[in-house]
Amino acid sequence: MLHAKSAIVTGSTSGIGLGIATAFAAQGADVLLNGFGDAHEIEAIRRNLEREHGVRVRYSAADMSKPDDIHVMARYASAEFGKVDIVVNNAGIQHVAPIEEQPDEKWDAILAINLSSAFHLIKAVLPGMKARRWGRIINIASAHGLLASPFKSPYVAAKHGLIGLSKTVALEVAEHGITSNTICPGYVKTPLVEKQIADQAKAHGIAPENVVRDVMLVHQARKEFVTVDELAALAVFLSSDSGASMTAAALAMDGGWSQH
Repeated sequence: MLHAKSAIVTGSTSGIGLGIATAFAAQGADVLLNGFGDAHEIEAIRRNLEREHGVRVRYSAADMSKPDDIHVMARYASAEFGKVDIVVNNAGIQHVAPIEEQPDEKWDAILAINLSSAFHLIKAVLPGMKARRWGRIINIASAHGLLASPFKSPYVAAKHGLIGLSKTVALEVAEHGITSNTICPGYVKTPLVEKQIADQAKAHGIAPENVVRDVMLVHQARKEFVTVDELAALAVFLSSDSGASMTAAALAMDGGWSQH
């Protein structure tokens, strides 16, 4: 479905990003991985994806809080693959605390990585997409881009902003064969969410299992975590020719949470 396409997926050395990168490779796309982690483990992931799917897989350690790193990463992907057809802005961090206890540096870091990085990467790849009259931009927000929860002021602000950015880009590039959409997952069992469970347990003074049942999934009609495979399948569809008329959408995959 994505044969001869190439993609950058940020925050893709684990969790949602790795799931999406793997799904793209399985569909025939060359993929640039990005994120932090053990260098040997990342190299093993890269080699395995290449071997299993017969595509080119590269890695960039670009720090998504640094615009210069982001532009260098985009140029590297273009040089390696000849072009960048698809961008998935997935990199994200979180810090849970009441707003008066949120450290200033956490606000700055969360806005930089969860929102500003998407702006810089989109800006870097759009000229090439416009020239080829084809492109797919997918921003991974959250149900928290559609609604709010307490103790997550920077995260909620960034995810709301990501949806606004995505819609604006969609309108600007609609006549250039480029789409821009946002996926808004509910809770997905990833390392980031595991950390949130621990943070919420500490903030509320309750057991981790009670955080899952009574805090995280309390508003989801479907009392299960969203799976990485479900999100990856949606990203593949949005990246395909079949997704050409899907643009400026904020797509909830949250078990009904955002309908409360």
